[in-house]
Amino acid sequence: MKSDLRPSDRASIRRDNLGVVLRLLRDAGPRSRVRIAADTGLPKPTITGLVGELVALGLASEGTVERDGSIGRPGLSVHLDGRDVCGVGAEISADYVGVLAMTLRGETVFEQRLPVGVAAAGVGSVLDLLAGLITRCLTEIAGTGVRPAGITLAVPGVVDIAAGRVDYAANLGWRDVEVLAELGARLGPGTPELRLENDAKLGAVAEYLAIKDADLHDLLYITGETGIGGGIVSDGRLLRGAAGFAGEIGHMPLDPERRECACGRRGCWETMVGLSALLRLAAAPGDPVHDPTVDVEQRLAELRERALAGDERTVAAFDRVAADLGLGIGLLADVLNPGAVVLGGYFTHVGELMLERVRSVVRERVMAPDAGGCQVEVSRLGFSAPALGGAHSALERVYQDPAGRP
Repeated sequence: MKSDLRPSDRASIRRDNLGVVLRLLRDAGPRSRVRIAADTGLPKPTITGLVGELVALGLASEGTVERDGSIGRPGLSVHLDGRDVCGVGAEISADYVGVLAMTLRGETVFEQRLPVGVAAAGVGSVLDLLAGLITRCLTEIAGTGVRPAGITLAVPGVVDIAAGRVDYAANLGWRDVEVLAELGARLGPGTPELRLENDAKLGAVAEYLAIKDADLHDLLYITGETGIGGGIVSDGRLLRGAAGFAGEIGHMPLDPERRECACGRRGCWETMVGLSALLRLAAAPGDPVHDPTVDVEQRLAELRERALAGDERTVAAFDRVAADLGLGIGLLADVLNPGAVVLGGYFTHVGELMLERVRSVVRERVMAPDAGGCQVEVSRLGFSAPALGGAHSALERVYQDPAGRP
């Protein structure tokens, strides 16, 4: 029988199937061709051809012998490779700019963060600093033979992905900034494809992929920076909402003292639990922990040492923030019923001082028994999560068209 498929249709199907196998190796780990066929539902001869093509492209490699329980000769396990192709994730936070490059196989080949008070520095200076850091990254990875698939920029606040514009980022003091056009102009011709995304959404993607729990499909990621944002994974998919703005959890009106927020409203949750709130509660205005020119990890390390030494003001500050954090998480858990809440950003560096109190408040506040199965955990990715999510996003180009890899 003559096939009705045109050559372009066959090419599209093969491209999609290559991506399916590549994603399986990323998400489920190494496996034999027999297991790949069983997991994907594709015929074994098709899998043999697809694996051969991925190996030839340098995106997969064959490793140890794997016995899958079937009769006959054991097969070689197929591993995700792609050590010479990477995604670049860049981030603009209120207190720093950062750049990270990660290969397809998950190895970080460049990472650097520079402290800067973004709101005070102004758009031009910040983008100059970021462009310089991206250029340094591209130069260094090129020297090792690694080629970038693209660059994804993580920014807090409301972003227009299609336009490459930051519509409003309260904690940066930015409004209607054509960030991708301005950054691209600084980087010049030949720059890999630039994309824009909200930082919390990218952080959620990075955390979800890092957990690798086959039973976890619903997750809430909470950024812990000057502001507070949320990334929501529902049934294994990033939840964007009708207009793409889902996750602006930092502006829930929970503060009974109705302090003014950077967004111009009063009573926002981030005035209770954001990094600025912790610093305000823990130290007087002239204290060095407020200095934005000092890397935030160093400042958090100082607060941690004070708390462990029993400093009353610092201990009280952590307890207050933990209780308020549990209050908001309890509300969100009632609405979203996530399997896990991951505390990122600054919470990573001081989380052990807060976690027991946060979990206790969540158990008290959530209506469902046992907090609806919600587990509150501290991220292991820390401040790197949004940039890592950006690197994953940039690598999507490879998964969508493995044969077109850079």
